[in-house]
Amino acid sequence: MYNINAQRKLSQNFIMDPRLLDKLARAGGSLDGKVVVEVGPGPGGITRSILGQGARQCAVIEKDPRFMPALELLNEASGGRLDIHLGDVMHFNMEKLFPPSMATEWEGGLPNISLIGNLPFNVSTPLVIKWLKAMSERQSLWNYGRVPLTLCFQLEVAQRMSAAPGNNCRSSLSVMCQNWARVQQNFIIPGGAFLPKPDVNVGVVTLTPLTVPYIDHPYKLVDKVISTAFKGKKKNVQNTIARLFPKNISKTLTTRMISESGLRPDVVPLSLDMSDWSRVCNSYARIIQQSPSLWKYCPRDSKMELGDAKYEEGELFIDSDSDAVIDNILLRAE
Repeated sequence: MYNINAQRKLSQNFIMDPRLLDKLARAGGSLDGKVVVEVGPGPGGITRSILGQGARQCAVIEKDPRFMPALELLNEASGGRLDIHLGDVMHFNMEKLFPPSMATEWEGGLPNISLIGNLPFNVSTPLVIKWLKAMSERQSLWNYGRVPLTLCFQLEVAQRMSAAPGNNCRSSLSVMCQNWARVQQNFIIPGGAFLPKPDVNVGVVTLTPLTVPYIDHPYKLVDKVISTAFKGKKKNVQNTIARLFPKNISKTLTTRMISESGLRPDVVPLSLDMSDWSRVCNSYARIIQQSPSLWKYCPRDSKMELGDAKYEEGELFIDSDSDAVIDNILLRAE
């Protein structure tokens, strides 16, 4: 109708089957009477299903201005139930999308808000990491409470997010997601259901924020420890966490962390469960509390001396032991 084609540079892939669209809209639970945030609506396929499932209101965030006329038409057809926001969701603060009265206590039930999206593959992992950080700090959309997310990911990424200890798919992304949310694999969408057809299948995942994380420390500390430890997920954990410290004190502090965590020195990172990681992070936090200058040590470069490290928040980190293009984002200390 609008003569619009998906753009490869924006990693756009659209679902056209109404049955699949309805299934995706329902994946995170009933939408009847709810307020929904949809990211990347494109031509509005999922948006139609969201409204059709009885959502009271849907706020969409779309980067591509070509889709504005289609979304405006959908807003008219729905009786004004669509709030359209033109912008890049990577830089969009969702904290003021709704009135403060919609917020609920974190420890209480889930708010009457859901987030749904068929994300472009090139931003899905960085975006979910950004949202995990916001979730941990109860900012942006999570200022309203424990808002669940139902999102599409490349199947490999979806499997990583829920991978259990010992699973070869387990990675730093697994631990970070499972620390702040319950990860539920809903169903798989074959690549042939998308237009244009991607080279991979897609997993639909729901993340429901936990009341209390397994590792109850600031996001940056958890991210630093987990990301460093997984830079060799099949190597002995004592060798990988040793990178947290300068060489001249690494052996002593690593031995201390292994002892305090109650781990075998030869255990590998992908075998550790959330309680193991909690003890590892607790030990590192105690060391940092006693010697604050150690926090400035950059684990990426063992030649760097204390005080010389520079950190850039939001720097992309590629896991060398991973087959995925993007495994996680290191949000380093300033």
